[in-house]
Amino acid sequence: MVNTGVISSSGNLMDFLDEPFPDVGTYEDFHTIDWLREKSRDTDRHRKITSKSKESIWEFIKSLLDAWSGWAVMLLIGLLAGTLAGVIDLAVDWMTDLKEGICLSAFWYSHEQCCWTSNETTFEDRDKCPLWQKWSELLVNQSEGASAYILNYLMYILWALLFAFLAVSLVRVFAPYACGSGIPEIKTILSGFIIRGYLGKWTLLIKTVTLVLVVSSGLSLGKEGPLVHVACCCGNFFSSLFSKYSKNEGKRREVLSAAAAAGVSVAFGAPIGGVLFSLEEVSYYFPLKTLWRSFFAALVAAFTLRSINPFGNSRLVLFYVEYHTPWYMAELFPFILLGVFGGLWGTLFIRCNIAWCRRRKTTKLGKYPVLEVIAVTAITAIVAYPNPYTRRSTSELISELFNDCGALESSQLCDYINDPNMTRPVDDIPDRPAGVGVYTAIWQLALALIFKIIITIFTFGMKIPSGLFIPSMAVGAMAGRMVGIGVEQLAYHHHDWIIFRNWCRPGADCVTPGLYAMVGAAACLGGVTRMTVSLVVIMFELTGGLEYIVPLMAAAVTSKWVADAFGKEGIYEAHIHLNGYPFLDVKDEFTHRTLATDVMRPRRGEPPLSVLTQDSMTVEDVETLIKETDYNGFPVVVSRDSERLIGFAQRRELILAIKNARQRQEGIVSDSVMYFTEEPPELPANSPQPLKLRRVLNLSPFTVTDHTPMETVVDIFRKLGLRQCLVTRSGCYQVFFLKAILVSSASY
Repeated sequence: MVNTGVISSSGNLMDFLDEPFPDVGTYEDFHTIDWLREKSRDTDRHRKITSKSKESIWEFIKSLLDAWSGWAVMLLIGLLAGTLAGVIDLAVDWMTDLKEGICLSAFWYSHEQCCWTSNETTFEDRDKCPLWQKWSELLVNQSEGASAYILNYLMYILWALLFAFLAVSLVRVFAPYACGSGIPEIKTILSGFIIRGYLGKWTLLIKTVTLVLVVSSGLSLGKEGPLVHVACCCGNFFSSLFSKYSKNEGKRREVLSAAAAAGVSVAFGAPIGGVLFSLEEVSYYFPLKTLWRSFFAALVAAFTLRSINPFGNSRLVLFYVEYHTPWYMAELFPFILLGVFGGLWGTLFIRCNIAWCRRRKTTKLGKYPVLEVIAVTAITAIVAYPNPYTRRSTSELISELFNDCGALESSQLCDYINDPNMTRPVDDIPDRPAGVGVYTAIWQLALALIFKIIITIFTFGMKIPSGLFIPSMAVGAMAGRMVGIGVEQLAYHHHDWIIFRNWCRPGADCVTPGLYAMVGAAACLGGVTRMTVSLVVIMFELTGGLEYIVPLMAAAVTSKWVADAFGKEGIYEAHIHLNGYPFLDVKDEFTHRTLATDVMRPRRGEPPLSVLTQDSMTVEDVETLIKETDYNGFPVVVSRDSERLIGFAQRRELILAIKNARQRQEGIVSDSVMYFTEEPPELPANSPQPLKLRRVLNLSPFTVTDHTPMETVVDIFRKLGLRQCLVTRSGCYQVFFLKAILVSSASY
């Protein structure tokens, strides 16, 4: 009976929507959409287009254009998202270097670009060239000494403060929704919630500009999460150009799911990982058609970014690496240990960050967002500058930690002692003891790790664009690199141990510390976000090799197990609950043994339910009921005595229908009787003209009995995307007394 009702409701809905009421079929801000209704509207729209396509060639062409409009939107999203990502990467690269110096030949060149164009640059001193001058060299003509160091230190802090102040000011004045990661809100919007302006054009513009500023300021945040928000803003903009998507909130969310995939695609250079991220992490409704279109949008976005080539290395990300040394079974133990560390870090971060954000919301601290950003930026810059591993951008840090030590590497992490006169047994590992630079780098990395862990807790959630992917990966990469160096040196000094025997061929590296950094990065990111499949695929696309999938899978699964032991929520779900968004997570388990009658509103003993009668209430009665209550809709019954359920009327549509009738229909006054039947009721001869609202009525609202288990009710809401559900007693529609509830996702 329920399925028949749902199907039959489509005709009623579309019949009502044919009325020329302004804003009919739309939803108010901070309300949930009706997925069944949106699906019915799209089905009827498609049926109408198909029938008309047989009437003429022009209608057939219009049907083809409608069918291809989805692919056109995906193409536009990919092009714009890839272009914006490339512009952001180029701008961040230049502005990050601007804190340390400037290029004399062209001020818009970054340090690397400036030295590329110099004919005096040598390979040994490839980071130094006459065209690039630090601020001390430019201002006081000194490159060494205490005064030069202090001046460069001050300029670094001032630039960071300037960038952060501009970012928080722009967000506060022009687009308050441009702050944060955006992924919690995107998940909520994709589940059917309406947040007007969150994906608007101003939000897109301000988030793009301020994202460059905050990443360049050196704060412990990344651009990857906000890029998902930027891509979804692009999707919302282009979907508004096509009536197929602009007039249907359900279809619009299919576009936004594909846009989220494009955002991750350009953030990590991982098109397949982007599609899986959208499917696993953010999307609520993901049909097969959306899977194909998400893949196409991610492909176009990645191709566009590759065409721009922002890093000059023909790669989509700065920290793309390729390893050539295999891993060994004995290394699974340290990989699993890194997974344990990632799970513990994720739990620590989520609890501390949520506690700090809750304190920000409930105390006076939240009233001074600009001061908070300036204070955190100042602390970050002051502490970060002395340490070379925190001074540089986080993406550059991850790139150095991921890299394998080759013959041309000049990093401290590759300062090994090489003695060509040493003998090398056939079954021994390469004789490469760590040098002074490696040990110096280890304690600097240890200090940087502690600093990143602490400062990221206070940075994420401020009123600026802030992503969490890169800081989490940096924490794991630093821990992983140190573990990798430790395993490498242990294997060198104790090569006769049974676990290190017969590992590798003569002259080959047995342990790759960069691989440990990558595994640690995946573990920490998984511990914070609870990602698994999409995380492994993203990291696999970064390395370009299938050989390292098993270590990545082991670390990702271990980190999720450890983190889930302390709490099932990832950071995004925790922020959704902190902000009070009505999100019904499909991953949650409903274990309460209750019935619909135990949680419905009104409950027994409470005032009776507010209902409409089918033909005995006046316009004034309905307007008074709407004014005195805040329900999203009202059940319609035959009469107060009968309480036989007829249908359900939405609050917004009642308001619009009455307003339209007063403006366009003569004779409609406050005393006019409203009726929801086909034929008007019998009225006295001198009565004012009645108002027919049959088209506003949903004749087949979804109903359950009062003894339906709540576990079943929750599953119905999850899988059908209901906006409300009516609870009846003693039969489906015939009831002795009606008990109805508007069950929203926020209730559970």
